[in-house]
Order: sequence, then structure tokens, then C-alpha cells
Amino acid sequence: QMQLVESGGGLVQPGGSLRLSCAASVNNLYRYSVGWFRQAPGKEREGVSCITSTGYSPTYKDSVKGRFTISRDNAKNMVYLQMDSLKPEDTAVYYCAADPFSPLICGLDPSGSYEYWGQGTQVTVSS
Repeated sequence: QMQLVESGGGLVQPGGSLRLSCAASVNNLYRYSVGWFRQAPGKEREGVSCITSTGYSPTYKDSVKGRFTISRDNAKNMVYLQMDSLKPEDTAVYYCAADPFSPLICGLDPSGSYEYWGQGTQVTVSS
């Protein structure tokens, strides 16, 4: 059973940066596509970015394109989300999730085939 642990959240001013990390408890994360999702208070969970097992052609939500960068280090079983030019509307709990069923494609639908989820890390963008 895979466990995912997010870290790197915190309080940052608008325009600032944070780097989120997602650590997997297994040594075969290379077999999974991985997504980052977020949920703001009173809102539904939404997909932010995802990356396939090979790391090619990452996908981004339109509102974060050009500001967020997803990457992975399969040797370390880690996935990262670099978030730059943060805005107050980016405030949310951020979750990573792993999909074992479609390693070569990924999507931003949280109700898709993401089987494993982390507990989340809070990101607050405020002055």
C-alpha cells in the first residue's frame, strides 16, 4: 500500500514562491503518473498539474500555466511542484495523488483513476 506525504506548504506573500514535495513510501513511483490537486475552503477539489511516469508533457490548469512547474525524481520517489508568482487565489490545501492505472497519460480530474492520496499541505498566500 503506497503512502504519499506532502511537505513544503506555508504562508507566503503574493508574488512569492513555494516548492511542494510529495514523497512516496514505495521504490517504484516510476510506474505511476502523479497529480497535484488543491481544495480551497467551500470549494471542490480541483486539479492543478500532473505528470506521467516518464515525466514528459506535463499538464497544467490554465490559471497556473507559466507560474507552476511540476517535476519528478524517480530515483528518489519524489514529485515536486514549484509555485512562483503566487496569488491569494492559490490559497488551498494541496494534495498529491498517484495513478497506477495509466502511467503514460495523466489528467486533472480528481475523480479519475488516482488511487493513492496524501494528507495535504496548507498553502496560504496573503499579505
